[in-house]
Amino acid sequence: MKKIILVFVAAISLSCNSNAQQDKSNKKEFEVTKSESEWKAELSKAEFQILRKKGTERAFSSELNRISQPGTFVCAACGNALYKTKHKFESGTGWPSFDRPISEENVAYQPDRTGGFPATEVICSKCGGHLGHVFNDGPKNTTGKRHCINGVAMDFIPDNE
Repeated sequence: MKKIILVFVAAISLSCNSNAQQDKSNKKEFEVTKSESEWKAELSKAEFQILRKKGTERAFSSELNRISQPGTFVCAACGNALYKTKHKFESGTGWPSFDRPISEENVAYQPDRTGGFPATEVICSKCGGHLGHVFNDGPKNTTGKRHCINGVAMDFIPDNE
């Protein structure tokens, strides 16, 4: 019995070490890279919690839900242009929703299993900030995608500015 347990523990240890090495090699370097203390100093408490710690704001709490005027939604951490008002739609979920980003180069996607079900996380491609998630239940007459994005993760710049 001791040999079986020892072999099992050794296998788990090897597997964990292999995953840790794989995680290190999969880390993406971003154009805007700062230490945790630098992000804390620059971002509000809510922005830090969402953008750097992958939090989620309360549904229907964002002022950006009500914006319909033409403009650009940018990353609150680095100013990267993410979404346009013309691609925004009312999803009824309580978060700003878009059927597409301005450009696929401005966002990145990665698997997310933290919510108890598989999802696809959307991050800013410039700073790696957590924005929200993308789902396949968006408007069928456009892309069919719903980028469900935390309002706290973005700032809005009207087209006339």
